[in-house]
Amino acid sequence: MKVKVRHIYISPDHNYFGRYGKSSLNHEVIERESIDVVAGSGIVDDRFFDYEEDYKGQITFFDWKVFNEVVNEVASKEIDPSFFRRNVILEGVDLNSLIGKRFTLDGVEYSGSCECSPCFWMNEACGRGTEEFLKGRGGLRCRILNDGSLSAGEYELEVLGDA
Repeated sequence: MKVKVRHIYISPDHNYFGRYGKSSLNHEVIERESIDVVAGSGIVDDRFFDYEEDYKGQITFFDWKVFNEVVNEVASKEIDPSFFRRNVILEGVDLNSLIGKRFTLDGVEYSGSCECSPCFWMNEACGRGTEEFLKGRGGLRCRILNDGSLSAGEYELEVLGDA
């Protein structure tokens, strides 16, 4: 199926992860035209690179369609796709259909591990009700199965089978 990589982001450190009950931090989110990915490790220069062995969120994807739904139905302020702190904003595929599947995108093979569940921080980032709105469509966490790179642009996404 044809998909479009609309945005690619990395962040060198955590704003929310592991901060339950504490205030959020303000580490920058950096948009990139392309990223290098390493099998079993993650995205070079990202906060989750080599986070832990076999980490299920070596790369995260978020649906462009869902972003627009948040903008139009929930957000109480102007928001940007980077606010979700997912690595790749992708258009043209239901990300939940990739949970438990192996797939390729721009020459890199991924394994869809699980939904990237929304947390209460989404209400702070986008507006009250965002966490609830995103349940079941918070994005996709994946493992990276081979080294390569990913760039913004249009690609063929091929589902290879079960993970």
